[in-house]
Amino acid sequence: MTLKKIGLEQAVNYLYKDPEKNLEKIMNWADQFAKGEFVPQRREVRKAITDPSHPYYPFVRRLLYDLDPNVLKTAAVNFFVNAVMAGWPKQEKCRKKYGCNIPWAILLDPTSACNLHCTGCWAAEYGNKLNLTFDEIDDIIRQGKELGVYLYIYTGGEPMVRNNDLIRLCEKHNDCIFLCFTNSTLIDEAFADEMLRVGNFVPAISLEGFEEATDGRRGSGVYGKVIDTIELLHRKKLLYGISACYTSANFESITSEEFYDKLIEMGVYFIWYFHYMPVGNDASPELLPSPEQRRKTCERIRHYRATKPLFAMDFQNDAEYVGGCIAGGRRYLHINANGDMDPCVFIHYSDSNIREKTLLEGLQSPMMMAYHEGQPFNENMYRPCPMLENPEKLREMVQKSGAHSTDLQSPESAEHLCAKCDAYARNWKPVADELWENSGRNPKNISQGQNR
Repeated sequence: MTLKKIGLEQAVNYLYKDPEKNLEKIMNWADQFAKGEFVPQRREVRKAITDPSHPYYPFVRRLLYDLDPNVLKTAAVNFFVNAVMAGWPKQEKCRKKYGCNIPWAILLDPTSACNLHCTGCWAAEYGNKLNLTFDEIDDIIRQGKELGVYLYIYTGGEPMVRNNDLIRLCEKHNDCIFLCFTNSTLIDEAFADEMLRVGNFVPAISLEGFEEATDGRRGSGVYGKVIDTIELLHRKKLLYGISACYTSANFESITSEEFYDKLIEMGVYFIWYFHYMPVGNDASPELLPSPEQRRKTCERIRHYRATKPLFAMDFQNDAEYVGGCIAGGRRYLHINANGDMDPCVFIHYSDSNIREKTLLEGLQSPMMMAYHEGQPFNENMYRPCPMLENPEKLREMVQKSGAHSTDLQSPESAEHLCAKCDAYARNWKPVADELWENSGRNPKNISQGQNR
């Protein structure tokens, strides 16, 4: 992989000598290197490079002219070479060797502490007592890299409470890429300069929509601070995106064209949409989107993604592109600030702790193996989750594995959590069945197309 890393670094250096002239030459090199893999994706990238009418034509130029060259090079090498080209084959080898899921990314909470107290956030229930030490996080990353994992995602709490440690980890593991879900209010100019120096730290900033919705949930003045942070990151030529949770209350605003266009105007590179999950004893099931709201959200995001220069990911509705649920270590797992290894950032039930087991032992635990053996949890890719759309599956896995709630402040039983999802699952099923029936990725439709 060293040769591939050097090759990509040289390609980026070559690109900057004359971007417009050399872009297509780099694509020709990529085609030769790919050896027949990812043909549709490469075809689309080539269109984005060469066709001014393509929606991502300006996006490609922003990557070249609005991003610091060191940040672009570091992110490209660590993501494409280390996390994909080197990491994926190693993960596949380990999956076969150990007979369990091996993740592509690891989500972890450096701390349960947060400087905000957002409505409906389960993290706030933990208080500020729980922390993974620097050495513990360092060891998780060390173990992860042995399994081929080079992508690490910080959640919380507010990870930026530990900003000095986060930069130290970027320095020590300069072959990894670090994404951080953050409210962004603790990112100042000094930290932005540190991000610029290390090049492998990417914030995903939480927004609930416009000012009224964001401040209503996160506190007065938070929206203004977020906008100030985005302007700072843009001025420093850094890579950044948005994390947005859609609910029955804010879906209209947060999926509106006005909101999406505002993000493009602010220079945002990606947005990660999350479906509201009723996690925690104090969660509000009434915030779950209705079936029609979820359908509209899915349709809008796909329309924007195909027509506007901002890449969007829809955590709940894009399961068809990844083969269903990716939790339980299939593509990721979650380690909370107490060291508990949860199958999912939204499913807080565990039978393993990183302070008592190795990462691999946790992946081979009964709870994680229940995921391994049960995935996909539904043939309909619009019903991927064992909690939200198939709550009977989570009940069964928790019961059989003996997993316990990892919410130390207010433990929630699997029955209590799943009961909040039963009606939702029933109401969503007919809509999901219709969407899957017409999906181009439905195996039935693919087979019919091949037989024509």
